[in-house]
Amino acid sequence: MWARFRNVKLVAGLHLKHRMFTTLLELKPFNSKISTLMRSGLVDEAEQLFDEMPRKSTVTYNTMIRGYFENGFNEKAVFLYSKMQYRDTFTCNTMITGLMRSGDVEGAEEVFGSMGCRDVVTWNSLISGYFINERVNDAMRLFNMMPLKDVVSWNLVLGELVRLRQYGLAEELFREMSNRDTISWTIMLKAYLDFGRISEATEIFNAIPVKDIQAWNVMLLGYVHSEFLILAESFFHKMPKKDLSSWSIMVEGYISNGRINDALRLFNEMPEKLEKLWKLIILGCTKNGLVKEGHALLEKSPYSCIVSWTNIMIGYFRIGEVANALQVFDSMPARDTTVWNAAIFGLGENDHGEDGAKLLIRMKQNGILPDESTVTSFLTLCSNLPSLNLGKQIHAESMKLGINGMAPVTNALITMYCRCGTMNSALLEFTSMTCRDIISWNSIICGLAHHGHGIKAIEIFEQMALSDVKPNEITFVGVLSACSHAGLVQKGKQCFQAMRNEYNIKSTIEHYTCMVDLLGRCGLIHEAMDLLNQMNLDAVEVGESIWGALFGASRLHNNLCIAEIAGKKLLELDSSNSGVYMILAEMYLGRGMKEEAYGMWSGMKKIGVKKQPGCSWIESSGGWKVFLSGDRSHCDFVGILCTLNLIYWELVMS
Repeated sequence: MWARFRNVKLVAGLHLKHRMFTTLLELKPFNSKISTLMRSGLVDEAEQLFDEMPRKSTVTYNTMIRGYFENGFNEKAVFLYSKMQYRDTFTCNTMITGLMRSGDVEGAEEVFGSMGCRDVVTWNSLISGYFINERVNDAMRLFNMMPLKDVVSWNLVLGELVRLRQYGLAEELFREMSNRDTISWTIMLKAYLDFGRISEATEIFNAIPVKDIQAWNVMLLGYVHSEFLILAESFFHKMPKKDLSSWSIMVEGYISNGRINDALRLFNEMPEKLEKLWKLIILGCTKNGLVKEGHALLEKSPYSCIVSWTNIMIGYFRIGEVANALQVFDSMPARDTTVWNAAIFGLGENDHGEDGAKLLIRMKQNGILPDESTVTSFLTLCSNLPSLNLGKQIHAESMKLGINGMAPVTNALITMYCRCGTMNSALLEFTSMTCRDIISWNSIICGLAHHGHGIKAIEIFEQMALSDVKPNEITFVGVLSACSHAGLVQKGKQCFQAMRNEYNIKSTIEHYTCMVDLLGRCGLIHEAMDLLNQMNLDAVEVGESIWGALFGASRLHNNLCIAEIAGKKLLELDSSNSGVYMILAEMYLGRGMKEEAYGMWSGMKKIGVKKQPGCSWIESSGGWKVFLSGDRSHCDFVGILCTLNLIYWELVMS
């Protein structure tokens, strides 16, 4: 009877196992589909499939939970976990990993504590989570508590300590490891190389019992990054086997050290060539000034592409060969927006503003829509001309494209209007911005200061102090310049001290120049001289701009003694500075010191210094008219004189 009962029980057990196996087979395609949908970010579709399933296994729930975490739906993952009647170890491990990655350390610890049975993966998941949340002490405490550690556990902790630059702890842990694999050695090798300890790295490499290609590549990369190129060459040739990474590391090493010919030679020796490396060689040529050589290589290359041709064009612009750059541009079979933008920017950088404007018109005629970079580049070009009419046209174009509200475009508009002196338009653009960055604040503050609106610039700076944007070195150059123009001595002193003490910004020569100019304009010339001693304490060189500001202040307040000191320093720095000679001569004559004045003039004549004529220009009829002081050669000279005469009498009569 008992035998019969055992047989019935056995049959029932086999039947149950068969049903479970059949259920798992039936659910496998559904679980796989859910996983695919979650990886594609189609969470709603995955949820719909999950809800429609008549039966669900633990694997189904695990797949959904992992998918929720991967797509950032952490609360849904926790809710589904709480609904599960049966959870396996994989469920808990998934929860620990997901909660840790989302920063819920306490939640992960709670899941860990509730587990009756933990495997090595469980411990590793919690340790990894502690490291992700930078709780190193907790991670090390848990690691030391682990009842059983595998090599993955050791490598996990070792790798994380290296990532967090805890090299001392990593070394100690590595010494404790009784069972190391290739990954363990490679982690420690990379740690020494990242820290610049080449000799220790070499010792580690030599001690590796079985070296795979990754270990060889890590060591090679370390030599290259540490600029031990001779060692890298020798090491490369000793390698028993090389993969594409090995060749790439060595070629890029040659390029970064300017050895383009060696890079090209090695590239030609490669058994399998990468187009990416060829592009890097061309780029290396342009960065190292070998633009023509790179151009010649590209002409013969089977890897000709728009990126390489663009780099050659940019290279020509960098060395000032605009004609060659435009020739490359015109010869390109296809041009995308990036190419047009680079050409417009390059023309602007080389003072070919009108050509840049014409190129923009060509761009639109070719059906290429300007983008944010186009507008920004062109506005910069306009502000360098400066051409208000062109700037307004491109402003209108940016409004048509709907990109005038973008921060880089608005910043460029502010800069353009400031440089053209149209401060109302600049302020209008600034106030219309919903989100301002440091460039926005600096542009308007420096623009206002440059055009003499010192008080308004200070007001804007005070608004900035209440915002989330912290001022930088450039901000304070504008603020101190504004104080100088407005004669706000006390405010200038306060800002200078706040820059150093509150914002921890180191004073540069530009800041000291502004302070010397501020104090000098207000007649505090001896205080300005005291600042020179402060500069020496701050290890800031007293340059031409400082002596120039002091010299200007001395002239303004007729302080001949300081003017002589500053003037002498200026002439030591630049003996051809005609302005210094003329101003000193003028000051000497004002005091009846004719011999000293004649000495200045004779000194100029002796070394061949000539007074530079004053120069000004205006924009008229789409072009620029340049005028030199004393020049009568202009074709409309008589008409200009008549117009000026009429303006003069209008002013007299009014």
